Amino acid sequence: MKERETFASRLGFVLISAGCAIGLGNVWRFPYIVGKYGGAAFVLIYLVFLVILGLPIMAMEFSVGRASRRSVATSFHELEPKGAKWHWYSWFGMAGNYMLMMFYTTVAGWMILYCIKMAKGDFVGLDAAGVGEQFNGMLSNPGLMLIFMILVVLIGMGVCSLGLQKGVEKITKVMMVLLLAILLVLVVRSVTLPGAGEGLKFYLMPNFHNLMYDAAGNFILGEAIFAAMGQAFFTLSLGIGAMAIFGSYIGKEHRLMGEAVNVGILDTFVAFVVGLVIFPSAFAFGVTPDSGTSLIFLTLPNVFNAMPGGRLWGALFFVFMSFAALSTVIAVFQNIITFPKDKWGWSHKKSVLVNLVAIFLLSLPCLLGFNVLSGFQPLGAGTVVLDLEDFILSDNLLPLGSLVYLLFCVSRKGWGWENFLNEADQGKGLPFPRKLYPYFRIALPILVVFIFLMGYWNKFGGALMGLFGK
Repeated sequence: MKERETFASRLGFVLISAGCAIGLGNVWRFPYIVGKYGGAAFVLIYLVFLVILGLPIMAMEFSVGRASRRSVATSFHELEPKGAKWHWYSWFGMAGNYMLMMFYTTVAGWMILYCIKMAKGDFVGLDAAGVGEQFNGMLSNPGLMLIFMILVVLIGMGVCSLGLQKGVEKITKVMMVLLLAILLVLVVRSVTLPGAGEGLKFYLMPNFHNLMYDAAGNFILGEAIFAAMGQAFFTLSLGIGAMAIFGSYIGKEHRLMGEAVNVGILDTFVAFVVGLVIFPSAFAFGVTPDSGTSLIFLTLPNVFNAMPGGRLWGALFFVFMSFAALSTVIAVFQNIITFPKDKWGWSHKKSVLVNLVAIFLLSLPCLLGFNVLSGFQPLGAGTVVLDLEDFILSDNLLPLGSLVYLLFCVSRKGWGWENFLNEADQGKGLPFPRKLYPYFRIALPILVVFIFLMGYWNKFGGALMGLFGK
């Protein structure tokens, strides 16, 4: 078998792994929930869960990849005991990668389109309603969205077609450096705006009252803790082999817990610093920051409209968001392309071409869900195809996949604790905390199951309570 290609540098591994983790949902969700649940007080809770929940599972996924030198396609085959069935999960893991790209390519296309719209001045002079009409007009135009979805697919597959070192590593490193540079420029602009101090105070000053109570005086500490737990878990894109693939490309010079910490620090740094752009800007111009889609596509264009030189700063912000989106697309495409190469021995060219067509076709339901298929509301009134795809991925494949990797590494019927530790602790750097074996074997699986069940409760609990009440 041909020797597996490896990263040219440790920096490339860290930046690409972080690029996969630094996603659009993380970037626009993290600042909002930090602000909602008490600023710095919430961050402290989040960091605790990142350390005890997210980073250990990331180290495990890296270890499975590095020990097997394979993607999720055959990594379990290489490491599982004879006769075990852990390898069945490989199909679900790869389904998660495809599911992510089924909606991510469309949303990434929105970012590139908004770069152009912002630079052209399409939002200049518009009020909030006018900005909303721009966004709704985009959603109702499948042809326009199709152009930018295809562009995202072509860019991602084009980079991956060049190979690991010359394509994925080289180009992602440049994108990540530019992403960080643009982010820092935007922070300087934001924090120096007149009136930005109130936004900084809101975002950075610990507010333990807001951590415990909402505006109506309701006790929400449990909700805040679960939000911190969920953010620490989902921000790292664990459970679908997206991290294992990069583990398969690295050498054994460094221990993998330290590598997981490096990726987690960079991921958290970017997410947190985005808040230093959003909150000072919003408060400076009297705009209330909202969550999700409305923050990026409705609230921020209004902020940039009111800002001197807003077209430039707005265009730079969406360039930053485009890089964040494309870094994830390229990382996940690399995993998708490697699957048939590891599984069936496909050539690199064949895998790229077949998956290019497959991703394009699979992305169409999400794109058409906002217009042609808008009558299909899979999760109830007001939902679209994207909501169903995100639910399948975020509330099912990610937590259950993480549980598989976790149990595989700690169970005697899987790869086993000692085998995992021998791999994770090869090299120099931060060792994996082996004395906490009871926690990893019992408590951590319970936490992951709790996150899985809470995802369903948050999605359907209200409806169930309504039925029960009747």
